[in-house]
Amino acid sequence: MRELIDNLFARQLSNPSLDTRADAVPLTLDGGEIMITTDGFTVQPLEFPGGNIGSLAVHGTTNDLAVAGAIPYYLALNVFIEEGMEVAQLERIIASLGESARALNVRVAAGDTKVLRRGEGGGLYLATTGIGIRHGPRLGLDLARDGDAVLVSGPVGDHGIAVMLAREEFGLQGNLLSDAASVLPLTRAAVELSGLRFMRDPTRGGLATVCHELHQASGLGVQLQQTAIPVRDPVQSVCDMLGYDPLFLACEGRVVAVVDPAQADILLQRWRGLPEGAGAALIGCLTGSVRHVTLVTGLGGERILDELEDDPLPRIC
Repeated sequence: MRELIDNLFARQLSNPSLDTRADAVPLTLDGGEIMITTDGFTVQPLEFPGGNIGSLAVHGTTNDLAVAGAIPYYLALNVFIEEGMEVAQLERIIASLGESARALNVRVAAGDTKVLRRGEGGGLYLATTGIGIRHGPRLGLDLARDGDAVLVSGPVGDHGIAVMLAREEFGLQGNLLSDAASVLPLTRAAVELSGLRFMRDPTRGGLATVCHELHQASGLGVQLQQTAIPVRDPVQSVCDMLGYDPLFLACEGRVVAVVDPAQADILLQRWRGLPEGAGAALIGCLTGSVRHVTLVTGLGGERILDELEDDPLPRIC
């Protein structure tokens, strides 16, 4: 294990100050309020169109910091390797993890490895902790107001369907890519607006689950416009065939934002001016006139979006 850490992990993560034999390391941060988040990743398959569990771990963790208004600086990494995993595949995944971290100027400052017995680990599990600094205003569910606009930065459901197709469980094939990516450019463009209330990356449970969190925290209803919600045709087609709802499928490179309605168009144009937000849309609003999460259909009817009871697709993030 020492040889594996020194020759693979330390080399691929390219942090010259990484002391692989130390029990603790100092971190240098520049002003602002320190933010911390932690997450675990158990996606199957480990490599999928548009990413792998390594890049997903970096983006998933740093995105949680980004939507809180923070800039990520450091990661701690825990790796659980199943006995018998091919070292070549592990190398590809850790190389992707290191490349994704470097692209964000994020350093892996600490880590640990464990080997699980064959049949107990699904190949590889990753657990990450992220540290960043928030330089902008505080954001939160409690800041949402009646009439606030709800925006999403791009098409929903891409990650969930891309991973499902990669499993080849249903005999379906396609060239859809996961949306797994950093949302930092999107969040930095949004935090400059004084009317920004809240941001969230709609991972497990998707867009609809974020809306339920908004409803529960604010006591306000969330009304979504079905025709305004961006969903790619391949995602909708697979959902129609297999009975899934794209509004409940995980995204790994999207942002849901709640903003003062007077600044909704400003945020929309800022997002659409970025490559990461080309498909951004204004999709609904918070309202005191209803007490549910509702979807206004293309025919003008309304249906209540109930809370998700189980993950529709297990182990996708």
